[in-house]
Amino acid sequence: MAYMQWGPQYVLGIKDIDNEHQKLVNMINDLYEAMSQGKGDDVLGRVLGGLVNYCATHFATEEKYMQKCGYEDFAEHKRIHDGLTSKVKSLFNDFNSGKAKMSLSVTTFLKDWLNKHILQTDKNYVQCMKAAGIS
Repeated sequence: MAYMQWGPQYVLGIKDIDNEHQKLVNMINDLYEAMSQGKGDDVLGRVLGGLVNYCATHFATEEKYMQKCGYEDFAEHKRIHDGLTSKVKSLFNDFNSGKAKMSLSVTTFLKDWLNKHILQTDKNYVQCMKAAGIS
């Protein structure tokens, strides 16, 4: 069974964003699976590198759509994105320099962040985007 199960509660109805969120769920599950098989450190660098890239591309997508629809809380949402990007880059740099090893705290952090972000923060922009014809 997957560590994090994608389900209808995560669907925002914005195709590009939903697809990207589902990719992140898959990355978290890949990391957890490797960790449970004792191979977490073997894939942590790959997954963290992928997360750095994911943050750049996914957040750019969300921010482009937020600007297009004139989302009023854009600045705060971008601040939250910047915070996660900084955290992921820090984890990646610590891993590459030998300071960090795989731990459940990384997957737990990502799962908790994603749950909070999609289920609370991202749901706030859906109405604005749909009103602007973004789906």
